[in-house]
Amino acid sequence: MPGLIFVALCYAALCAASPFGTCRKCKGWGAKVRVSRFTRQLKRGRECRRCRGYGRRIRRGRHLYNLVARLHHDGTR
Repeated sequence: MPGLIFVALCYAALCAASPFGTCRKCKGWGAKVRVSRFTRQLKRGRECRRCRGYGRRIRRGRHLYNLVARLHHDGTR
């Protein structure tokens, strides 16, 4: 049980320090990247739909924190 609390606190600290992580779909490139068969060079395709071409995504813990903070802000007006 103490290990689980420690992991949760570490994840909360990570979300506070770095709220964005690399996109899992495009691996931070911002687009679909392929290797050309003949020239063996990287070819950049369309922009990633998940991150909209930024290569970054908001972490789930930070997203949850933003929802709770917005709910608290709207409820205490």
